[in-house]
Amino acid sequence: MNAQFDYFVVLAEMRTGSNLLEANLNAFQSFECHGEAFNPAFIGYPNRTEILGITQATREADPARLIDTIKTRSAGMGGFRLFHNHDARALDICLTDPRCAKIILTRNPAESYVSWKIAQETGQWKLTNVKRRKDAKAHFDPVEFDRHIAALQSFQVDVLNRLQKSGQTAFYISYEDLNDLDIINGIARYLGSDERLEALDSALKIQNPQPLAAKVANFDEMTQALAGIDRFNLTRTPDFEPRRGAVVPSHIIGHRAPLLYMPIKSGPVAEVQAWMAALDNASIEELKTKMNQKDLRHWMRQARGHRSFSVLRHPAARAHAAFCQRILLRGPGSLGEIRRVLRNFYKLPIPGGGPDESYDRRAHYLAFTAFLDFLRANLRGQTSVRVDANWATQTAILQGMAQFTMPDILIREDEMTLELGALAKQVGYPGAAPVTAAPPDLPYALADIYDDDIEAQIAEIYQRDYVMFGWGRWR
Repeated sequence: MNAQFDYFVVLAEMRTGSNLLEANLNAFQSFECHGEAFNPAFIGYPNRTEILGITQATREADPARLIDTIKTRSAGMGGFRLFHNHDARALDICLTDPRCAKIILTRNPAESYVSWKIAQETGQWKLTNVKRRKDAKAHFDPVEFDRHIAALQSFQVDVLNRLQKSGQTAFYISYEDLNDLDIINGIARYLGSDERLEALDSALKIQNPQPLAAKVANFDEMTQALAGIDRFNLTRTPDFEPRRGAVVPSHIIGHRAPLLYMPIKSGPVAEVQAWMAALDNASIEELKTKMNQKDLRHWMRQARGHRSFSVLRHPAARAHAAFCQRILLRGPGSLGEIRRVLRNFYKLPIPGGGPDESYDRRAHYLAFTAFLDFLRANLRGQTSVRVDANWATQTAILQGMAQFTMPDILIREDEMTLELGALAKQVGYPGAAPVTAAPPDLPYALADIYDDDIEAQIAEIYQRDYVMFGWGRWR
């Protein structure tokens, strides 16, 4: 055995053949697999009370102790099977430990679902004697299957992403490979053993070798339901944006009002800030911001009944505001370096010193549509310029916020007056003054240049937001 790994985990699911894989691993003198070591209902196997002297109660209190025991006291390299609904603490330990070898077992989810349904009907979860095989047909439930496949995919993507981010790899094996002696011996080679099997374990038998059509009572209904699944994700909106952080320091809490505003840049941030300050007759400077997560968590504990919110702006209005405030106009708040790159390398037709008398409405139209051409490439990851928060999709920004907490209310800008008034009333401010609408952008408002071509460009660039929030044409 080499020294690359100290122990192994088989990441699998029910009815994927994990029992058979374990039996084959345990046929090697080099390995000892301890079953479902972190199943919440039992430890290892349904009829066991401990693993290597570690009881279920001890495991619950300290999962790392069981893993350490499996590493140090197993007969050969120790390991165990782990499913998506097992102890998440054990999964965290395994995935962050490069000394843990990962074996990932997968199976066609339709096959595993049907096998699970049949086992539920018969009560037979393993088969060692074909003469004792119990027969039944599964009844396909499309809603249940949708939940089944969603859980599997979520788990698989989570495992894959965490391995990628930590620079690790895994040994992948499918259900159909479990009877391939060379592949099983390949696992031994991956784990660092020179031992090879001459034959596979034959004690466990395949329980339901028939085709799906013979195992499902309502097979026609199953076929129709599966036909609606987009197997190749053809309807997915492409997403090449970098993941964003929680940006907690940008969050704003009321002077006394138990309100947490989670602003989205290039939205009506100044107007909402002024409204929040007015609730307590305070200045904007008296609103608390630039907090870290610890500070904000402390406030959330103290501010009983607090509400959090964010305000969405139509992508067309937001893109235009970002262009005018951050690129076209020079001064505080402008993105000077990006402005220079856009003028010099992307030939954005804007005056170097800012808009002058020659910069008319037509010039503004051409400059803004050229900026939209840049945004299209930028959001697709085709430029060297960062995807700035001023024009990133609102979907990506909200997903980043959710790493700490999510706003419990999303308000659209054109509904601010009504929605913020209702929110203020809920937290004890029934007479709150209405929020002021954002003024038109300078030097020209979006309404001055907006047409069908601009709308088409925006809808293409921000398709992700249009789909997620149901945006229609601006005004």
